[in-house]
Amino acid sequence: MTQTDQPSRPPKPAPRPERQAAFRVGISAESRAAAFLIAKGFRILARRWRSALGEIDIVARRRHLLVFAEVKARASLDEAAESVSDRQRRRIAAAAEIWLAANPDKTIRDIRFDAILVAPGKIPRHIPAAFEAN
Repeated sequence: MTQTDQPSRPPKPAPRPERQAAFRVGISAESRAAAFLIAKGFRILARRWRSALGEIDIVARRRHLLVFAEVKARASLDEAAESVSDRQRRRIAAAAEIWLAANPDKTIRDIRFDAILVAPGKIPRHIPAAFEAN
């Protein structure tokens, strides 16, 4: 067998329609959240940033403040607020440590973990310092 001859793998099954719809809703919510942060004077440094330990929906900066934002889209803003689990908070904090190690910046003085809640027909709700990294 040569290097180009690899054993054939069965084709990956197509994602279920409900997963595809959830993905599209998530992308749309993240776009709305990013636009909302930009309107508040933030510069978006990364969206959907992935590490081995987790994903950060939005990394944004305003002056000397760096924000790691979790975006939650649900049918209502209250449902979105209730959907950020402790496990997700730990994964975001771990991913943030990796981001900071990979992107050192001595001008950053404050780091914050925010939540941005998105619901159909509502203005996104930005919750600064929604949780702490412990």
